[in-house]
Amino acid sequence: MGGEGDGCAPDTSSGPVFVPFTLPGERVLAAGAGERRELVEVLAASADRIAPACPHFGTCGGCALQHWAHAPYLAWKVERLAGTLARQRIETEILAPFAAQPGTRRRVALHARRGTREAARLGYKARKSWDLVDIEACPIADPAIQAAIPALKRLAAPLFEHPKSAPTLHVTLTPAGLDIDISGVERRSGGLSADARVLLAERAAAAGFARVTLDGEVAYQALSPQVRLGPATVTLPPGAFLQATPGAEAAMAGFVTQAAAGASRIADLYCGVGTFTFRLAEIAPVHAADFAPDAIRALTAALGAAPRLKGVVAEARDLVRRPVLAEELKKTDLAVFDPPRAGAAEQTAELARSSVARVVGVSCNPATFARDARALIDAGFTLERVLPVDQFLWSPHIELVGVFGR
Repeated sequence: MGGEGDGCAPDTSSGPVFVPFTLPGERVLAAGAGERRELVEVLAASADRIAPACPHFGTCGGCALQHWAHAPYLAWKVERLAGTLARQRIETEILAPFAAQPGTRRRVALHARRGTREAARLGYKARKSWDLVDIEACPIADPAIQAAIPALKRLAAPLFEHPKSAPTLHVTLTPAGLDIDISGVERRSGGLSADARVLLAERAAAAGFARVTLDGEVAYQALSPQVRLGPATVTLPPGAFLQATPGAEAAMAGFVTQAAAGASRIADLYCGVGTFTFRLAEIAPVHAADFAPDAIRALTAALGAAPRLKGVVAEARDLVRRPVLAEELKKTDLAVFDPPRAGAAEQTAELARSSVARVVGVSCNPATFARDARALIDAGFTLERVLPVDQFLWSPHIELVGVFGR
């Protein structure tokens, strides 16, 4: 299997050939030229081939691997993770992975295109195309999101007053209901008219949505979209980042807090709205930092009502341009970092210089994690163990949490 989830025939006369929707050991007929071909027919199927769960599989660009049985699919992801670490000369204990189940995604991004006055077309981009697959179901998403698809199509219909508008609905399921932040509505012409805003609010109310925002500006709100993060209840800023599934968040947080046991002072870097902060603050005082001011404001606002905390100091800080320095970490014995896909090279360099005894790295990109891990290892750390996390089901994507000790 290739890195993007395509089957690979490595030894053809013209070099390796990649074919989507194929599996190891299969014999297939493929069409096209060059390195990437298209599947025409499976001539001899693998015993690991299964029926896909979604009627849109194959045309929708969201999933690549619904045709593969779960056990070999998951083993391949873990093997890829081990290979990525090996390219940085890193060997470690890789634990049994956490695997998300279908119907557990609480956060999806749905693209909208002009339809009728009553309902837009709504779904995901097609494979290798800017075209839209207008979905009726999405088996990765929580049933509450799936059930709301018709109402979301109605909500999106008034967004097309300007021909250049290409809205995306960033949908997050919270205990209060769906929180929807809409981006991609053309604003240079003045944005949505008053009539369109009224219609948007009416349709949000009819659907029972908690909140609808346009690029962070509230267009409708009935309830405050709040989530529970350990002992704290946090009101989410529009478009806030959360782990994609509650189960993955719980598995990651449990692993992080287990590694933090016995710490006396903790740094939580790239803390977001406090996914780990509040749980860590039950163990020891926490210095929390993140580049997003709205996330820090949400975290800080939740502190007063959260019980059993040892203390949290939170700051909005660009950890690329202004990482927390080794000198600022003199009294810190545990650091946690959870950066975007680009990794935490600048912050890792300061951790490598510091006297911090233990580091926990959370990553959505094994390649940048391996790069950052190499810097820590070269400074005297050991990567003791890694938890793989598969929360983007049926994609080639794998995440991880790694524990480092001196």
